[in-house]
Amino acid sequence: MCITGRNAEGLHTAVDELGGPDVALAVAGSADDAQHQQAAVDATVGGFGGLDVLVNNTGINPAFGSMLEVDTSAMRKMIDVNVIAALSWLRTALAAGLDRRGGAVVNVASVAGLRPARSIGFYGASKAALIHLTMQMAAELAPAVRVNAVAPAVVRTRFAGPLYEGKEDDVVSEYPLRRLGLPADVAAAVAYLASHDASWVNGQVLTVDGGLTLRGGV
Repeated sequence: MCITGRNAEGLHTAVDELGGPDVALAVAGSADDAQHQQAAVDATVGGFGGLDVLVNNTGINPAFGSMLEVDTSAMRKMIDVNVIAALSWLRTALAAGLDRRGGAVVNVASVAGLRPARSIGFYGASKAALIHLTMQMAAELAPAVRVNAVAPAVVRTRFAGPLYEGKEDDVVSEYPLRRLGLPADVAAAVAYLASHDASWVNGQVLTVDGGLTLRGGV
């Protein structure tokens, strides 16, 4: 597998944790950089002889508050990274042969893309666009490639910290399962959608939210 991100040191640590260079490699760069996308795909094909799965796990949210107050440049950056980059990665993967062996794509969206969300409205709009992109590409690429998405609620990560830090008890009280998500919860859902076990699943959004949306909340 090939993992990407902006922090080269963190990537190398992750490669070691995954089992070393025999099973994983890392290519540092920005998700919306076309040259980085090409370099990562080339490294994957060169290192492992092909490309079978693409996971778009990129998301930025530089603005909190009402959508009316979000800076236009921040909105454009969210669309570039959260939506356009996902399609660009897919195009690059297809050019490298993702469709030759029954490929699978999993996009990491958000429950904020399914319904209105407090304080992260435009982020939610970008993830709603990613969900539609998922369904559109699932229809266009079948049967050669399956395209699905996961939609997590708040997961205990540094990225989501502003949504729960200092108020975790109040946030957790809204979840029927009474806890925040963990990265492993989302990873398991992604692994399922990427696997042969999901070979008849296409164009779907798997909600991973501890039951939050059962109560209408995000």
